[in-house]
Amino acid sequence: MDLADAALVALAEERGLSRIFSLDRDFRVYRLPRGRSFAVIP
Repeated sequence: MDLADAALVALAEERGLSRIFSLDRDFRVYRLPRGRSFAVIP
């Protein structure tokens, strides 16, 4: 995980978001608290 990805994950966690727009496939692997995954919108 690079700094940009970490910042987006932290921001999503802080704001309670689970849907993100990203062309980076790594977000399919990253997890939110309680094991929830992101819904990646390409």
